[in-house]
Amino acid sequence: MNTLAAPHAELPSAPAAQRPKLDSKPGPLTLITFVGLLAAGLLFTAWSLVGDVTSSGAPVTTWVPYMLLGVALLIALGFEFVNGFHDTANAVATVIYTHSLPPNFAVVWSGFFNFLGVLVSSGAVAFGIIALLPVELILQVGSGAGFAMVFALLIAAIIWNLGTWWLGLPASSSHTLIGSIIGVGVANALMHGRDGTSGVDWAQATKVGYSLLLSPMVGFGCAALLLLALRAFVKNRALYEEPKGSEPPPWWIRGLLILTCTGVSFAHGSNDGQKGMGLIMLILVGTVPMAYALNRAMPANETVKFAAVAEMAQTALTRSVPTSLPALEPAAARDTLSTYVRTREFSPSVVPALAATAGSIGRQVREHGSLAGVPADAVANVRNDMYLASEAIRHLDKSGAAKFDDETKLRVNTFRQELDSATRFIPLWVKVAVAIALGLGTMIGWKRIVVTVGEKIGKTHLSYAQGASAEVVAMITIGAADMYGLPVSTTHVLSSGVAGTMTASGSGLQMSTLRNLALAWVLTLPVAMLLSGSLYWLFTRIF
Repeated sequence: MNTLAAPHAELPSAPAAQRPKLDSKPGPLTLITFVGLLAAGLLFTAWSLVGDVTSSGAPVTTWVPYMLLGVALLIALGFEFVNGFHDTANAVATVIYTHSLPPNFAVVWSGFFNFLGVLVSSGAVAFGIIALLPVELILQVGSGAGFAMVFALLIAAIIWNLGTWWLGLPASSSHTLIGSIIGVGVANALMHGRDGTSGVDWAQATKVGYSLLLSPMVGFGCAALLLLALRAFVKNRALYEEPKGSEPPPWWIRGLLILTCTGVSFAHGSNDGQKGMGLIMLILVGTVPMAYALNRAMPANETVKFAAVAEMAQTALTRSVPTSLPALEPAAARDTLSTYVRTREFSPSVVPALAATAGSIGRQVREHGSLAGVPADAVANVRNDMYLASEAIRHLDKSGAAKFDDETKLRVNTFRQELDSATRFIPLWVKVAVAIALGLGTMIGWKRIVVTVGEKIGKTHLSYAQGASAEVVAMITIGAADMYGLPVSTTHVLSSGVAGTMTASGSGLQMSTLRNLALAWVLTLPVAMLLSGSLYWLFTRIF
């Protein structure tokens, strides 16, 4: 008898799979731990923030920026909290519906590994998200328009995430946040009399868009292929059947499912947690530039190296400029680079502007002895110059518009690495705060999305092999995207993976759920853009 001929047929005496008990209340110890971690996270954030500001010697002339900072940080952490219970439900659905872990224990387990994932994240995704924002708002993030931008995109993302969660739809938090960023960029361009398409870094948006578009296809196809491969090589009937009653699976299957749930949770924290970190750093740079605009922890010997690399880059760039082009003053160079980064339109003055900016940065850092020694009134300009120089080098390298020889390329790219180490850093307390918000978020409100993934995608109960296949593919896909600094959607990858396994096994799909998921996927981008653009216009009238 072929044990795989009818993978969903049950033995006559086998009890039907029972729906997991999702309504059990957490015990008092869980509630105490939750409240204690929340209070500890808030206190640690406040203590670290006060300590950094005090040690930087930043003058306090008014408390308004600090009040706005507090509100902005709460909203950013609120976004990560919502992200936790919205997205991480996907990671625990498989272990819950295969009875591998009890529901409440599963979400606590997932929350812990989300926490760890955030702590060890690289930061590449965080700054990839920031690169989507309009350059003029990044340079003036501490202004009223800068606060309007941050508040608009975060509140718009939270509103849409809560709305789709209420309806039980596994929509993507990544998709939502990127739509919100694009909406702010378009609105900002239109409000300044420019074409709306000029307000967005479309090259970066396209790169991110491809990752969001392709990741569900990867999830669907790879999960289906993995399930078919398992059925071809692993001849164990129990792996392809529904759970029997409420009994847990055999130990080796259970271990595999717990391992994949752990991996998805860790990868989700490492990837999605960075989006909040990037926005928090933007808020901190705008409100307390003296403490966070430059990496004050850079050692003195590294500062000497930084200044030397800047001067070598200036020399190499100057050598590649035709002698007929005049040298530019720092202000004119900054305007030229700002225009180039915003429009991507190369002109002969871009390379001289980059050379002048590199020289200006190197001189200022050398004069002050270290990044921590840069005076308060110069910090914002130095940081903006560093950001513009790094982005200009990135676009020149990508477009090939400037024909540099190998030595110049080497010196310019080395200079960019030094710039990024001086400006693209994330303090430990920011990681801890986001990790706690994301981790605690997994313990709240997870039921709605779990039911959709576990019951409403396929027509049959989730089997062990289906759950493991979807989770393995999601874990690998999200982990790979994190390595390349690409934001992907845990929701899209895992829910499409479950659909792929249902299709491959012949279980069938619930088309009404798929239509709702597709509708949420299609509407997320335009709705988030409309919400954030409208809120940005409103907030610019307030701030």
